[in-house]
Amino acid sequence: MIKPNRLKQRLSAGETTIGAWVNFGTPDSSEILCHMGLDWLVFDTEHGPWSIETVQNLIQATAASDITPIVRVAWNDIVMIKRALDVGAYGVIVPWVNTKEEAEQAVRGAKYPPRGVRGCGPRRAALFGLARKEYLDVGDDLTMVIVQIETQEAVDNLDEILAVEGIDAIFVGPDDLASSLGVRGQPRHPRNTETIAHILDVAKKAGMPVGLYGLGPDCIQEHIDQGFQFIVLGSDMSFMINGLRDVLRRIGRG
Repeated sequence: MIKPNRLKQRLSAGETTIGAWVNFGTPDSSEILCHMGLDWLVFDTEHGPWSIETVQNLIQATAASDITPIVRVAWNDIVMIKRALDVGAYGVIVPWVNTKEEAEQAVRGAKYPPRGVRGCGPRRAALFGLARKEYLDVGDDLTMVIVQIETQEAVDNLDEILAVEGIDAIFVGPDDLASSLGVRGQPRHPRNTETIAHILDVAKKAGMPVGLYGLGPDCIQEHIDQGFQFIVLGSDMSFMINGLRDVLRRIGRG
């Protein structure tokens, strides 16, 4: 039996969800995070050095949990999108979506004909064929398309992007947005934070859930209060680094 997409259900209901980025290519990392009370995990293939086989292994480590697995694909490419969904992702984050046409392309890559151009070979998503008909019947509605708003061009075209049918949420990447705005390496610069607030305001008026890679542990509650619904607390890598730094600091080695 195909599991429901709990993340999609909760975002549609207006709920706030929290999750983490996965940067380590070991199933142990995914499995540990699944037991920490998160709602979803994002497996990053844009900057992560992984093959699709590794992504499948990482997603398989989440199978016994209620975690919703999402893959950030490396590019707005129909092959990358369909392969991520075929190995069991319940949605994709598509980077560098700057126009209405690019948003439409992302949706087409994630949906079966006649809505899109996704090839009909769901593999693990259909339990290796055991639930093929069920998956093909529900796949379009089950999976999510989340487009990343990370440039000034995307901000300028935000209304048109939000109007594209099939977009389930948008996601703000503060670092890339800061670079586009001329304040690279300064995600908390007023120019960046004001632009992020503008994106959130426009999207909320359009009824679109907004995600954000959190600006640090001290900012998470603020992000929740602002109305972000898909908030990244950090990554397995940052959790390890920050945890060790805290221990070292406590013994005077930090």
